[in-house]
Amino acid sequence: MTTLTPRLTGVALACTCILVSASAMAESPSLSNPAISGVLDGYYQNTERPMAERAAGFGLGHTELALSANIDDMFYGKLTTVLEVHEGETELGLEEAFIQTLAMPAGFAIRAGRFLSDIGYMNNQHVHADSFTDRPAAYRAFLGSHYFDDGVRLSYVAPTELYWTLGAEALKGDGMRAVDEIGDREYKDIGVYTAFTKFGGDIGISSSWMAGLSYLRNENGRLSEHDPNATPGAVDDHDHEHEAKYTGENLYLADFVYKWAPNGNYKYQNLTLSGEYFLVTDFAPEEDHATATAHVEPDDQTGWYVSTVYQFSPNWSAGVRYGQVDTQEHHDDDFEAQKLKETEVSLAWHNSHFSTVRLQYTRQDGTNFEGIEDDNVITLQYVMTLGAHGAHQF
Repeated sequence: MTTLTPRLTGVALACTCILVSASAMAESPSLSNPAISGVLDGYYQNTERPMAERAAGFGLGHTELALSANIDDMFYGKLTTVLEVHEGETELGLEEAFIQTLAMPAGFAIRAGRFLSDIGYMNNQHVHADSFTDRPAAYRAFLGSHYFDDGVRLSYVAPTELYWTLGAEALKGDGMRAVDEIGDREYKDIGVYTAFTKFGGDIGISSSWMAGLSYLRNENGRLSEHDPNATPGAVDDHDHEHEAKYTGENLYLADFVYKWAPNGNYKYQNLTLSGEYFLVTDFAPEEDHATATAHVEPDDQTGWYVSTVYQFSPNWSAGVRYGQVDTQEHHDDDFEAQKLKETEVSLAWHNSHFSTVRLQYTRQDGTNFEGIEDDNVITLQYVMTLGAHGAHQF
């Protein structure tokens, strides 16, 4: 069996926050003895956040049940279901249901089915692995919090000393479609194509880094010219269905992460710095471009965040994150700019690797953003893992 283990050593391996390859995903579980895991996510929140899934009061967040195993010496499979509560009703969703090759030559791998897209830094990680209670505003606006879809991926890990991987995906794209209130639009069956590259390495024995560039082409992302009063990409306010709130034909992503742990030992102390930048273009109706002289051409939609998380003891970690998103709301023949800024501070207690209790404060400031008022958000969350659960991504 060809081993496609990425070539980051040092901290990347010592922290077990590894860049997961096809053969590393399921080393011991077999078809007759699959790995079964569950994640319990519960919370209390004093108010709601725009484009977020957590309602005010007590609730259940991203609670999941996963099943994974090597099917044989050629294939690995995984199934992840998610339970969420929305407006008092419990909903069952299917987040992952894919197979992946284990023995393709020359560093290639193919994944097919439903899976998390590998664009950006955070998107290919489950939300329960985050150090904050919700994804940054840019993720919620442009990727529906975390973008998973039906399709196929081809990836390649280069045989270089510096870790380097490339990949491309073709996806259905239902959750990335711009709204069609008239109901006469013909969407393309394969709506999304992505391409990405990631590279990284070690700095001595205590530090490691990774950077990435991604591109998403959305064939159904432009606002329909037959719907002049709609918000670009608004999808009937079904935020709990993980649909992108704002879309465009082109999404560009840049990401970077740096990790440090003394002598590569993450258990007692470690630090993570990360950030991502989003650029969304070509979202106005085609007819608006044809008559651009009649009104002001809208600016591109952008979003970004920077984050630092410091585990200062085996049981305690603290994080600070700042981010903002700038979008365009369509009114008749014009676009109105709107902005959302979020400043977040979190403090988490970890009794073990499998249990976390987190207290988070979020200050949100909106400028014409969907009519929200500036607010202070307090969230108390627990995340508990049951059963065998694989290592998370770098």
